[in-house]
Amino acid sequence: MDRLVTLGEFLRAARARLKPADVGFPATARRRVAGLRREELAQLAGVSVDYYTRLEQGRSRTASRAVLDSLASALHLDDAERVHLFNLAARPERVHRPACALRQAVSPVVEQLLARLDTVYCPAFVLGRRTDVLAGNRLATALITDFAALPQHERNQARFVFLDPYARELYADWEEVAADTAAMLRMDAGRHGTDPELSELVTDLSRQSSVFRRMWADQRVIERTAGTKGYHHPVVGDLTVTYQAMSVAGEGDQTLFVYTAPAGTADETALRLLATWSSSTASPAAPDGEPLRR
Repeated sequence: MDRLVTLGEFLRAARARLKPADVGFPATARRRVAGLRREELAQLAGVSVDYYTRLEQGRSRTASRAVLDSLASALHLDDAERVHLFNLAARPERVHRPACALRQAVSPVVEQLLARLDTVYCPAFVLGRRTDVLAGNRLATALITDFAALPQHERNQARFVFLDPYARELYADWEEVAADTAAMLRMDAGRHGTDPELSELVTDLSRQSSVFRRMWADQRVIERTAGTKGYHHPVVGDLTVTYQAMSVAGEGDQTLFVYTAPAGTADETALRLLATWSSSTASPAAPDGEPLRR
């Protein structure tokens, strides 16, 4: 991946998303470009049009913090997008990591935490770089899929969402989950643009999924912190969980996702039923194969 080209693509996409009326420019009847013109953005950011053009085209290899701050403000970037902008503008030699630093592993303490969360009916898993699934507890496996049973290179959230047909059936709003997954991967690309495994993953997904190609081209970035997610589960039926995403202490590239459901709700009952099913040797599903009813 060419980090400078990626910066230019992000700037162009962010500029295209911003409407003239959003920043006080009059809307004209005919505009040759979507969103703001280069000269309009340069004016808002307080830089010359020539400098901004060179930056967007990848012909400038320097951008000060002050310029990046001005561009972020002019583009109305949120916190995640601002971080992404700074990551993309970093010099390659500052972001390069040796191969040994790219290995990912979950500590025994985190493994113990995942197991403990099983006892309180909380699906939990850890994502690393490239949305690699590094570990998950028994309930997360039962709710989503058994990543540990897959070949090493397939233990990846993005591969599952975009390439496994089961994912489309599992997620109640697959389109939203897919868009967020692409945005998470794009955020990771800003941090680790020189990672060859990341480049290989994006290439594979782009080749095999037209939806991924479209969503990747949107240049969206997000950092997940909290939210809800709905499932159409084949065993326990429909359920909605609340999730929290937390950084793993001492591991800047690892995120722990914990799913919960309010006590006494049908969703909590579904998680308890799922825990019972996952711990049994025989599925408690009805003889006719219908999902368990809550």
